[in-house]
Amino acid sequence: MADHDLDPSHLETLDRDLARLSSLEQATAFVGRSTVGLSISFIFILAVAAATALILGDAQNTVIVVIAAAFGAYMALNIGANDVANNMGPAVGANAMSMGFAIVVAAIFESAGALIAGGDVVSTIAKGIISPETMATPAMFIAAMLAALLASALWVNLATWIGAPVSTTHAVVGGVMGAGIAAAGFAAVNWGQMSAIAASWVISPVLGGLIAAGFLWFIKSRIIYREDKIAAARTWVPVLVGIMGGTFTSYIVVKGLKKLVKLGLPEALLIGLVVGVLIWLVMIPVVRKQAQGLENRNKSLKVLFAIPLIVSAALLSFAHGANDVANAVGPLAAIVQASSSGDFTHAIAIPFWVMIIGAFGISFGLFLFGPKLIRMVGSQITKLNPMRAYCVALSAAITVIVASWLGLPVSSTHIAIGAVFGVGFFREWDTARRMKASVGVASDAPRLDASERSRRKLVRRSHVTTIVAAWIVTVPAAAGLSGLLFVIIRTLIGG
Repeated sequence: MADHDLDPSHLETLDRDLARLSSLEQATAFVGRSTVGLSISFIFILAVAAATALILGDAQNTVIVVIAAAFGAYMALNIGANDVANNMGPAVGANAMSMGFAIVVAAIFESAGALIAGGDVVSTIAKGIISPETMATPAMFIAAMLAALLASALWVNLATWIGAPVSTTHAVVGGVMGAGIAAAGFAAVNWGQMSAIAASWVISPVLGGLIAAGFLWFIKSRIIYREDKIAAARTWVPVLVGIMGGTFTSYIVVKGLKKLVKLGLPEALLIGLVVGVLIWLVMIPVVRKQAQGLENRNKSLKVLFAIPLIVSAALLSFAHGANDVANAVGPLAAIVQASSSGDFTHAIAIPFWVMIIGAFGISFGLFLFGPKLIRMVGSQITKLNPMRAYCVALSAAITVIVASWLGLPVSSTHIAIGAVFGVGFFREWDTARRMKASVGVASDAPRLDASERSRRKLVRRSHVTTIVAAWIVTVPAAAGLSGLLFVIIRTLIGG
């Protein structure tokens, strides 16, 4: 072999060429996946429309219901792409689950929640935002629901594209409000209910963040900062897992099993307490065995939180499927009922075939487009490990229970993202506090200038700004788009 063949400059050139080739392959693969994802989504929407046409046959207003089913399928895809990231992101970011495993678990439990425990009776027009009597005819009502469904789906699609996890419930509420205003004026809106929803923009993330930060402080003070971390973990991890098990039991009873069994909050809390104590007792020997041979360092503690974190992500997905599938198919069910019977002033039960559209749509959206938001929630806002992700998951469940007790309307999306913010900002505060303490001990320790302190911040401010801005504009943006679509749709279908 000639000497010039081993010239370092030639090797560097080869490395650069290989790097370019690798980047090109990755970019091509990404474009291919995006194209395939869009194609599969389009095929799914067409399949839903065709299946709906077969189910309805020559029934009245078949064309309108087929269009509504396509809009519902589109909305379900967007819910899967955006909303499910809040449940799986922390576990993936903490490396407790791989992306593929998380998507499979989420798809199974989202579908199970939707089909087993979903389909509870929904109100006539999305949570009482618009008075039913303001709609003069069934045709006007159908146009309003079509506009609300399409507008909310388009807005969630846009939010996913820019990388902002938003509340699909708020998008639907905004869509219904906008269509109602376009149909019957501002007097048709229940402004008291809208004020409560607006208050939840602040209450949900703040409450979620405070609870998550509180649990992280407890874990740090009782386990991480102890001299013998493993001994402390043997004492407290069973307690923490018991709290998580009891809380999630109450959470599932309150939010995920409404269709199967009607229990009040006191009964749900009592059941959760019993289950939590049992889990605590079971986990004592389990954790003791897991802790054998572990080194006395923080990395060892991650092993003890991995399985509880996976279980919590699965349960969050089940409850989410049971509750939020109505965002995709609630308006569709209302259209089906109004088209078949002309009745739109009474409560609406969701047919099973409509639930299947929602369940499959959420799963497809998660498979095709979910990873982008899962990565953002799990690793790009702040760095998560199993202990921090545990705090996020537990905070989501506790906050929903507290909100139910107080009668406050809250968003599961805002709670989960607020919990991630809370963990990140607590870490910033705790790191600054410890650095200040170390500077006080060592007088010769270097002091950081403002730019260095900013660089070391543990929460990415750009994501905070993007997400909060998307939260604020979700309702008005969906409302404005829905109002415009209502005018167009009503012109096309009449009424």
